[in-house]
Amino acid sequence: MAFAALQRIGNLYAIEAEGKDLTIEDRQQLREEKNLAELKALHDWLVKTRTQTANGGGSAKALDYTLKRWASLIRYAQTGHLPIDNNPVENVIRPIAIGKKNWLFTGSERAGKRATAIQTLFGTAQLNGLNSSAWLKDTLIKLPTWPNSRIDELLPLPPDFIELLMQKN
Repeated sequence: MAFAALQRIGNLYAIEAEGKDLTIEDRQQLREEKNLAELKALHDWLVKTRTQTANGGGSAKALDYTLKRWASLIRYAQTGHLPIDNNPVENVIRPIAIGKKNWLFTGSERAGKRATAIQTLFGTAQLNGLNSSAWLKDTLIKLPTWPNSRIDELLPLPPDFIELLMQKN
């Protein structure tokens, strides 16, 4: 069962590899043409497999988990901009997860909260393609004279998002 599931998931990733360098619109079209059919076949297989699987076991729990979250699982295939998985986020937070034991003794709860905030800002900068060290240096230079009413503009977000943010204000 696991091998069959992995083959089907592998097919979805192969389609994603085809669309890796496409525009958002073209990727959405590719997903509509290929992924949705592949996902329907996967769903049908999951439902059929679940009816043939005894209750209470690990396989039944995994199948139930997947089927219960199906709408969220396939959301990426209905767009061209969402990734197939959350690997980029997982890669950014991995150092934090690994360092948790090291940071148990940051000195105080307040220091731990500050460390968390800084790691979050660095992770956000990395996810948005920014050099986190350069962003931090630039922010620390601007911060003393920066108006509090425009503090959101210093967040490590891509320039087009910042422009959107400024238009709302």
